[in-house]
Amino acid sequence: MSGEGDDDNQINTVEEALDNKNLAKEENLKLKDRKVSWAKLRRVDSLNLEAGRVSMRSHSVKVSWMTTLSFAFQSIGVVYGDIGTSPLYVYASTFTNEIKNKDDILGVLSLIIYTIVLIPMLKYVFIVLWANDNGNGGAFALYSLICRHLKVSLIPNQQPEDRELSNYKLDTPSSQLKRAQKLKQKIEGSYGARIMLLLVTIMGTSMVIGDGILTPTISVLSAVSGISTSLGQGAVVGITIAILIVLFCAQRFGTDKVGFTFAPIIFLWFSFISGIGLYNLFKYEIGVLRAFNPKYIVDYFKRNGKDGWISLGGVFLCITGSEAMFADLGHFNVLAIQMSFSCITFPAILIAYIGQAAYLRKFPENVANTFYDSIPDPIYWPTFVIAVGAAIIASQAMISGAFSIISQGLSLGCFPTVKVMHTSTKHEGQVYIPEINYMFMIACIVVCAAFKTTEKISHAYGIAVVGDMMITTSLVSLIMLVIWKKSIWQVAIFFLVFGCTELLYFSAQLTKFTSGGFLPLVSALFLTTVMGIWHYVYKEKYMFELKNKVSTEYLREIATNPSINRVPGIGLLYTDLVHGIPPIFQHFIDSVPSIHSVIVFVSIKAIPVSNVAIEERFLFRQVNPKEYRMFRCVVRHGYNDALEDPAEFESQLVQHLKGFIQQESFMLDVDQAALTTTEQAPNESEVTDKGRTSSSSNRIIPTAQGGVSRVSSDSIQSLGVSGGAKSSNNNISNPPIQGAEEEVKFIEKEMEKSVVHMLAEAEVVAQPNSSILNKIVVNYAYSFLRKNFRQREQLMAIPRKRLLKVGMTYEI
Repeated sequence: MSGEGDDDNQINTVEEALDNKNLAKEENLKLKDRKVSWAKLRRVDSLNLEAGRVSMRSHSVKVSWMTTLSFAFQSIGVVYGDIGTSPLYVYASTFTNEIKNKDDILGVLSLIIYTIVLIPMLKYVFIVLWANDNGNGGAFALYSLICRHLKVSLIPNQQPEDRELSNYKLDTPSSQLKRAQKLKQKIEGSYGARIMLLLVTIMGTSMVIGDGILTPTISVLSAVSGISTSLGQGAVVGITIAILIVLFCAQRFGTDKVGFTFAPIIFLWFSFISGIGLYNLFKYEIGVLRAFNPKYIVDYFKRNGKDGWISLGGVFLCITGSEAMFADLGHFNVLAIQMSFSCITFPAILIAYIGQAAYLRKFPENVANTFYDSIPDPIYWPTFVIAVGAAIIASQAMISGAFSIISQGLSLGCFPTVKVMHTSTKHEGQVYIPEINYMFMIACIVVCAAFKTTEKISHAYGIAVVGDMMITTSLVSLIMLVIWKKSIWQVAIFFLVFGCTELLYFSAQLTKFTSGGFLPLVSALFLTTVMGIWHYVYKEKYMFELKNKVSTEYLREIATNPSINRVPGIGLLYTDLVHGIPPIFQHFIDSVPSIHSVIVFVSIKAIPVSNVAIEERFLFRQVNPKEYRMFRCVVRHGYNDALEDPAEFESQLVQHLKGFIQQESFMLDVDQAALTTTEQAPNESEVTDKGRTSSSSNRIIPTAQGGVSRVSSDSIQSLGVSGGAKSSNNNISNPPIQGAEEEVKFIEKEMEKSVVHMLAEAEVVAQPNSSILNKIVVNYAYSFLRKNFRQREQLMAIPRKRLLKVGMTYEI
C-alpha cells in the first residue's frame, strides 16, 4: 500500500511540475507580449504606458438600505421643491378666463393625472434616470455618455488611455447588432451630425439655465400672492423682489446642508397639501375621482376645441421640475429618487390637485386663487408660511442646479471662464458661481417687475421646461438605440409616445409667444450663441496648436544649443494639447533663451465622465532627449471635479512625477528581465530531485502613486528584489533604482527652489482671408467674452510672483 502511495505522490509531483512549467511559460509569454506592446507605445505619441497601470478598481459601491432611505428623505428637500409648488398656480394658469362648464374641471384634472403619470413617473423615474453618467444627470451628462461611446466630440483630444479609467465603463456595441454599429459609424462620420448633437445639448442646457431665472420668480410670486387680497398686487411684487434679493445673496453660503435642512419643510408642505386635498375631496365632491377615466379628456377637447388645446399650456405646469429629478441625480442615487417620488411626492401632489378640483366644482368662480381659497381658515396662515418656505426651497434647488450645469459646460469647453466655488465637501456637484449668481438676481428682479403676475410668467415658464424635455427625449432615444442597443420598436415607442406628448404641449405653449413665451426662447438663443461661439474658438485654438506643434528636430537642436541657459526650478507650461509640444514653447525659447531645469508641459483635459480618481488623474511621458528633463503631463478631470489650489496642485503633480520616474525605471528593467527569463524558463521550471519547482506566482509591487504593478516572482528574483531570495541570474544586477532615486531627489530639490506657472497670453484673431462672419465671431464676439470673463490664472488662483505669461497671436 505504501508503495502505491509513493507512486501516486510521485505522479502528483510530476503533474504539478508540468503544470508549473506551463504556467511559467504562459507568464513569460505575457511579459514578452507586454514588452512588445510597450515598445510600440513608446514609438507613438501616446501616454498608454502610464495609463495601463492606473487603478482598475470599480467605483460601484453597494449602498445600504439605510443610506438609500436617508438619500430618499434628503431628496425631498432638494429635488421636488419645483414640482411640489406647482399646485399654487396650475388651475389659475389653465382657466385664464373662467370655467364655462363644470365638467371641464374633470377634463383638466384627468389631463393633470395622466400627464404626471406619463412624464415624471414613466419617463423620468423609470427610464431616463438609468441614462446617467456614473450617477450624474442632465443634458451635458447625456452628451458625455454619448461621447464616450461615439467619437462625436469636435475637439480631437481623445486618447486610448482614457478608456482605462475606472469610471469610464465603456462597453462598445456588440458586433452582432449591426444596426447600432452602422448608426454609430454614420454619426461619427458626419461632421454635421456631430455639430447638431452639440448644439442640441447646448440648447437644452440653455433652457435649464433659463429655468434658474423663471423658477424663483414664479414660485416666490405665487406663494406671496396669498396676501394680495389684503395688501394689493404692488405690495406682492415688492415683497417678492425683496425675498429674491435675500435668496440670491445667501447663495454664497452654499447648499451643503440643503437636504436635511429643507427636507422637513418640503415634507411638511406635502403633508399640508395632501391633507387639504383630502379635506376638500370629502367635504365638497368625492365624485371628482371619476377623472381617472380618460374619457373626460376626450370630452373636454370636444367641448372646447382650440381653447382646450391652448389650455394645455397651463396644464403642463403641473410637471415643471421633473427635469430636476434627473439633473440632481448626482447628489443621491436612482433608487432613492424612485422611492421618494413614488411614495411621497406623487401621491401628495395628486391628492392636492384632486382636492382643488373638488373645491372648484363647488366654487368655480374662485379659480384665480384656487389654492389659498381652498385652505380651511384655521390653517391658512401656517400654510402660507410653509408655502413661502417651499417656494424659496424650490428656487434654491433650481439655482444650484443651474450653477452645476454651467460648471459642466465650463469643463467641456462650452462656457466662458468663470469662477466655480465648490460649497460642499460631501456633494461635488454643489457649486456657487458669483458672476452668474448676480446675473440671475438682476434677471429675476427684471422679470418680476415686468410681468407682475404668475399668469404672465407661466407663459414664459412652460416653453423653457417643455423644450428641455424634448431635447432629453431625443438624446435618451439615441442612447437607447446605440448604447443600450434596444430594438427599433422599443425606441420608437419611447420616442413617439413621449416625443409626441411633449410636442403637443410645446405647440400649445407657442400660442403664448407674444404674451411672454418669447422670453425663454430668446434667452436660450442668446446663451446658445455665447456657448457656441466660445466652443468654436476653443476648438479652433486647439487645432491651431495641433497643426503648429514643435517638432522633435527642434527639441534636439535646443538640447545641444549651448546658448540656452538652464535656470533653477520647475517650469509648468500650460497647453490645451494632449499630443506633442505646443508652439508657444518655441516662441518662448526664441524670445528668452532660458529655460527651467525641469519643464513639464501640462494639459488640463476634461474627460466625459463625472469624476476621475486622484490616482488616475495624472499621466506622464518623458520627452526625448531624457537628459533635458522635459515631461508631458495630461491632468484629467471630470466635469464635477474641482481644480485644486496651486499649492495642492503642484504637490500632487510633483508627487506623481516622481512616481512616474521610479515606475518607468522599474518597468524597463522588468521588460529586460522578462526577455532573459523567457529564454531560461524551461530550465528553471524543470523538476528537481526533490520534486519541487520554482514558483511563478504573481507578486504586487507598490508604486509611488498608491497603485500597484503586477509582475511575476521569477522576474522579481531575476532583479534581485524578492525579499532576500537569491537571484538565479547572476549576470543581472539590481535594477538601476539608484539612478531613479537621484532623479527624484533632483526633482525635489528643484521644487524647493521654485515652481513657475507659464501661461500663453494668446491673442486670437481671424485670418485675413477668412469670411466676414468668422471675423465678427472671432475678432469681436469672442474677444468681448474673453475680456469680460476670468482668465485662466484667476481661475486657478496662481500667485502673481510665480506666474509668467508668454504672448502669442493665433490666427484661426
